[in-house]
Amino acid sequence: MKPIDREILSFAIPSIITNITTPLLAMMDVAIVGHMGHPAYIAAISVGGTVFNMIYWLFGFLRMGTSGLSAQAHGKADSLEENLVLSRGLAVAASASIILILLSGIIGPLSFSLMNVSGEVRAMASEYFRILIWGAPAVLVTYTFSGWFLGLKNPSAPMWVSLIINISNIVISLMLVLGFGMKIEGVATGTLIAQWLGALSCIIIAIRRHSPSIPLFTEIVDLHELKRFFSINADIFLRTLCLIAVTVWFTRAGASQGTVTLAVNTLLMQFFIFFSYFMDGFAFAGESITGNRHGAGDHNGMSDAIKSLLKTGAITALIFTVLYAAFGSEIIKLLSNDSEVIFKAREFGGWAIVIPAAGFLAFTWDGIFIGLTATRAMLVSIAISTAIYFIVYKALFPAIGNHGLWAAFIAYLLCRGLTLSLIYRKKRKV
Repeated sequence: MKPIDREILSFAIPSIITNITTPLLAMMDVAIVGHMGHPAYIAAISVGGTVFNMIYWLFGFLRMGTSGLSAQAHGKADSLEENLVLSRGLAVAASASIILILLSGIIGPLSFSLMNVSGEVRAMASEYFRILIWGAPAVLVTYTFSGWFLGLKNPSAPMWVSLIINISNIVISLMLVLGFGMKIEGVATGTLIAQWLGALSCIIIAIRRHSPSIPLFTEIVDLHELKRFFSINADIFLRTLCLIAVTVWFTRAGASQGTVTLAVNTLLMQFFIFFSYFMDGFAFAGESITGNRHGAGDHNGMSDAIKSLLKTGAITALIFTVLYAAFGSEIIKLLSNDSEVIFKAREFGGWAIVIPAAGFLAFTWDGIFIGLTATRAMLVSIAISTAIYFIVYKALFPAIGNHGLWAAFIAYLLCRGLTLSLIYRKKRKV
């Protein structure tokens, strides 16, 4: 195995573990309330969790933007710039958290109204939201530190933080619910404490491993660098809005076809989500490796890294394609025991098999472009791909229904990868 391949794996494996364990936080909340004896508890956690997922997804730029900028600073061996990137990210995280908390009295009720939630479920979801909104500073700070750690070639730090959050959430939530007889407020409080323990862990790891210093205020608010910082993060924010638009429309279009089709699409989308856990791991590796080489001015090393990342992505896609083709039916049966859903899933299962080949380029290039802080190209790519998604949907959905919806999604994935490939090739010629 080449040194660059070993380096990629050294980043990817901890990141994959982090990606796989992160959903456990929400799953554990659902598992605990699932034994409270009333389905309203599960519904409330689901609604509240969805609201927070959408909010925090929008602030994903804090991790991605910080990762690319800190990687380039680390590649240049510029410790001051590393600390400035962290300080600016934490400042934005703190400011955004304060705004979210101040507007929580509007965000919560508005979200529940848009989701058409009422009665007992709304009351429980409101209680869950009221408590967990105080975790916003911890979550956004953790996002910032996670990106910073990746940029500084420390992918194990986010992994350990994720494990700390999940283990503490399980222990504390169970203690509050089973030991003290608390209900929805116990689950929310347990998750809240776990989030703050995660943020505290980030601070401790940063101090012990990297010893960051606090730059002067005048250095943090340098107008030129702030403009670059917000430009990069604005591109990622708008890119996230496109991702949300595609995801929401996919769910909406599935729901319009009835409960069974919605269930089938939800199950098949798990194939994409599971694949994304692995590909995101390699994307995180791409962020740090290419960013560091770019910052160091090592263009040959960066070119070799990109070739290895693309090769690794292709191999991963091939493995998942074979697994999905060979064991797709068994995976569906593990996810559901509903005979009607299983039977219907066979009709559309072929689309799940195509996902890895269609999507690996998009994931791989995303990591590379974040490392290069070429976020405008990412925005252009996803804007074009989102337009293609809706064009294909409008053209095919009326004629072939759910097959048209899946064709639009596959076209969207392909377009993202191919567009970024063309943009990179064009940049190399310049």
